[in-house]
Amino acid sequence: MSPTALLIVAAAGVAFLLLLVLKFKFHPFVALMTVSILVALVAGIEPADLVETIELGMGSILGHIAIIIALGAMVGRIIELSGGARSLATRLMEKFGSRRTPLALTAAGFLLGIPVFFEVGVIILMPLAYGVAKAAKKPLLVYALPMCAAMLVVHAFLPPHPGPVAVAGLFGADIGRILLWGLPLTAVVTFVSYLVAQRMTRRVYPMSDEVRAEVYGLDVTDEDILDWTVNPASAHTGTPSGHHVASHGGEHTGLSAAEEFASVDVLTARLPDRPAPSFSMIASLIVLPILLILAGTIASSTLDEGNLLRNVLVVVGAPMVALLLDVLLCGYLLGIRRGWTLTDVSDVMGSAIPPVAMVILVAGAGGVFGKVLVATGISDAVASLLQSTGLPILALAFFFTLVLRAVQGSATVALVTTAGVIAPLVAGAGYNPNQLALVCLAMGAGALALSHINDAGYWIVVKLTGLSVSAGLRTWTAITTIGGLLGFALTAVLWPLA
Repeated sequence: MSPTALLIVAAAGVAFLLLLVLKFKFHPFVALMTVSILVALVAGIEPADLVETIELGMGSILGHIAIIIALGAMVGRIIELSGGARSLATRLMEKFGSRRTPLALTAAGFLLGIPVFFEVGVIILMPLAYGVAKAAKKPLLVYALPMCAAMLVVHAFLPPHPGPVAVAGLFGADIGRILLWGLPLTAVVTFVSYLVAQRMTRRVYPMSDEVRAEVYGLDVTDEDILDWTVNPASAHTGTPSGHHVASHGGEHTGLSAAEEFASVDVLTARLPDRPAPSFSMIASLIVLPILLILAGTIASSTLDEGNLLRNVLVVVGAPMVALLLDVLLCGYLLGIRRGWTLTDVSDVMGSAIPPVAMVILVAGAGGVFGKVLVATGISDAVASLLQSTGLPILALAFFFTLVLRAVQGSATVALVTTAGVIAPLVAGAGYNPNQLALVCLAMGAGALALSHINDAGYWIVVKLTGLSVSAGLRTWTAITTIGGLLGFALTAVLWPLA
């Protein structure tokens, strides 16, 4: 086929992928596999070679990411069921003090967001935000908005989350370097998101009747919350105004936020009732694999080959080894030492796998799509087209991811699909390891932005904070987009230093 024909096939394939996901509600894994097979056949891959192409694409990406994602999920699950997540957040609030509680919850969201998936982290920490908002008699959004934004920042940018790990695998990027550049970058984005949230929440947004009653009690109205904000002294009188505010209608099911989003975990009921782990232990277990990975990356760059220390650090600093060591430590320190049996530990680890299995498969299907693009020559045609635009690779990576994120909603699918399309362009450009890491982070910025009504994460935040759809767009969508644009700007600033 001519390059023009291949580009038409690629464009039709992406359009059909979006149609399957958005219009016909196909699962992304099924949609990606279907489109990959059709594109392969239309673009000229021999039917006899089709299965081998699919297996090579799936195997190449899963061999890199499946272990990392699974082990990261196990760490998060053990921390969650041991009570470590609440312990972490509570201790941070004590350290920061009542005046800086929003910043404390933001820090808790950032730290907890490293090992715990976004949706799970929101559900774990939101009850704390409820309790603080009620005690302080302040709008819930003051605490919830920056906290949730911090968790999404980490989810979009940093390993061991599926999207960043999949991109690193497709590009051949070093996860240690992604963390080395990404940790300070995400810390800046998180802090700026906190400042933006503080300004946004100067305005009081109406809440749904269900969430307002769950947080503040049945007698409190939106007017009371507004009075508390405008006249802080009135918050201590304990006298609600008694005015009634109608619910938003249509958006809510009548179930409380806790009933709809939180479920009783049978494992939690079975595990021994023990005091929550200490803040220092949880923080250490979260930071340990990051430090090991960074140490391995630094050692491989600075120490001579054959050096014993270098060899040791390179092994323990390999992401899968670092996470495996962390899983074992979590199982012992948060489980066995606190009364869990070996069966309990095994069951808790096993319970972490089902929620991430489909995510792993989606990433693998993205690898298949990328392999098809390479095998058919589409990738070379796309690379030539993208190079002809004259845009820097950072801008291409960011905007391509941003568009797919806005159109189909999933940050992971946007990252995986974009990586499959531009991987040949990245591979042929000869970028050094630091530049590859920044390209991955620029894509993370695109995946962070424009969380709106086609994103499941948007609805979790809107539902649990009691916002209307329009208020969610003005707050949540706005803050994620500001964070994404800032993240991209920071990668551009850092590029000359890479």
